[in-house]
Amino acid sequence: MLRFVALFRRKVLQFGLLAGLAGVFLFLEGCYYMQAIRGHSDLMGRRRTVSEVIEDEASPEGLRTRLALVHTARDFSIRNLLLPDNESYRSYADLERDYVVWNVIAAPEFSLEPKTWCYPVAGCAAYRGYFSESSARKLEVKLRRDGYDVIIGGVSAYSTLGRFPDPLLNTMMRWTNVDLVSTMFHELAHQKLYVKDDSTFNESFATTVADIGVERWLTNKGELDRLTVYRSRKALRRQMMILVRTTRASLDALYGSDLSEDEMRRRKWQLLDALSVDVQTLVDRKDGTLRNWLSEPLNNARLVSMSLYEAQGGAFRTLFRRECNEQLSCFYERCEAMAKLEFRARRMALDALADRCRGPDC
Repeated sequence: MLRFVALFRRKVLQFGLLAGLAGVFLFLEGCYYMQAIRGHSDLMGRRRTVSEVIEDEASPEGLRTRLALVHTARDFSIRNLLLPDNESYRSYADLERDYVVWNVIAAPEFSLEPKTWCYPVAGCAAYRGYFSESSARKLEVKLRRDGYDVIIGGVSAYSTLGRFPDPLLNTMMRWTNVDLVSTMFHELAHQKLYVKDDSTFNESFATTVADIGVERWLTNKGELDRLTVYRSRKALRRQMMILVRTTRASLDALYGSDLSEDEMRRRKWQLLDALSVDVQTLVDRKDGTLRNWLSEPLNNARLVSMSLYEAQGGAFRTLFRRECNEQLSCFYERCEAMAKLEFRARRMALDALADRCRGPDC
């Protein structure tokens, strides 16, 4: 499965949950914060060190093997990717369920601007997370009643941006080795650099770091066949995003028109159905082993969720390859400088980099 597609379902960066820990004494939305505190406390109480689980003969052999691989990749992230050296992903917790949290993303019926929720410490984000699926479903029903397009999905892991020693979870172990390591790199990148109130910058930056990390990790291990497959799927991912961007542009123009709501609604579904067909054709032509993740009914919220992780990827890849000659220290320094800019200036800087993007990286 493509990396960025799976990210929504297993998204690790859970702003709402982190904010809940900071907002324990807040009166407003007290129930939301309390469920976050209870859920996170239960998770942290289940932790065992990775070395303890590996050395425990009662641990399943497959789990011990996966944890040993992640342990090695964690060390690699420090030495070779300059990512934080802390206790995150040095422990393991079995939650005895398939998902740790459920995420909700929403957008108005005729807009691609996501609904945001704002929290202490973490700032505003385009999604809301719950440890209880039923609570997430209740919010979904309310948002739909208010006229929003909504998607909800089970998430296999979440992170607290390094404010707590985040563990690996049993819910993550069903991924491939590459997806598991890639996600860890992605989340550690959030600990390296995080900008309040700019989800697209954060996710595109972290996705770029994860791609760089996996390339270097597989090269270091000499797994060239696996690297070839990874690059092929990255190229397909970018081709899919070209289709998504084209549809987004058409929808933006449609939503800004003076058509009636009924006509706008009809044309909206025509565009979304056409996107699903186009992606299916692309997948069938390039890699028939992949599931068409756009075969499900589309809406504005799903397009928002995809764009969070890829919208500015070309800009970050241009910065890394052309401006910094693939030197991570330069790349991080330049990204940190952009992070200090006011939102509009930061977006203009990224747009300028994206305009210089050429070839398959775009």
